[in-house]
Amino acid sequence: MIPLHELLVFALASLIMVLSPGPNMIYLISRSLSQGKQAGIISLFGVICGFLFHILMVSFGLTAIFFAVPYAFIVVKFLGVGYLLYLAYNTVKSDGNKIFDTKNHNLKKDNPFKLFNIGFLTNILNPKMALFYLSFFPQFIKPEYGSILSQSFQLGIVQIIISFCINFLIVISAAKMASWFAKNPIWVRIQKWFMASILSGLAVKIAFAKAK
Repeated sequence: MIPLHELLVFALASLIMVLSPGPNMIYLISRSLSQGKQAGIISLFGVICGFLFHILMVSFGLTAIFFAVPYAFIVVKFLGVGYLLYLAYNTVKSDGNKIFDTKNHNLKKDNPFKLFNIGFLTNILNPKMALFYLSFFPQFIKPEYGSILSQSFQLGIVQIIISFCINFLIVISAAKMASWFAKNPIWVRIQKWFMASILSGLAVKIAFAKAK
């Protein structure tokens, strides 16, 4: 079992990830604003199933890699540090104001099956999530904690719960959030720098952990 304090740090990283703008957030907000909350929720379930796909692929893949190549564990950890810094940079450079602009989300109405499929495919083809799992999971997986596969599933469950809760809140409040951010654009800039600071801090923590 992964220690509780490690899971809490991972939960914080997962929270920052889900709050940072990306394909999943843009799609869910688009559907919620153009087709209503119900469409957004159906799309969200498709996105969650995409998370399950990523977790299964990465969990079995990491297990195979770490057993086959002993030094792969160290290499992937350093890649995780670089990826976190890359995310911090992209967070600052992104234009968060456009995400909640209702004029950018004039989509045609789709049936529930198509909404689910698009959400599922949007997440599966989302490079941000694939890189997150591949580079960040190993930062919290340690052989002394037991089965690598079991640890991967633990992290996956935590990430899915956090992503579902946050995205659900975004879906049901998308219209109000769009209106609020339009009136208070300064909070978008504050949010970007705050998330970039947290991501950079996590990168430093991981780098120091490897240096010991």
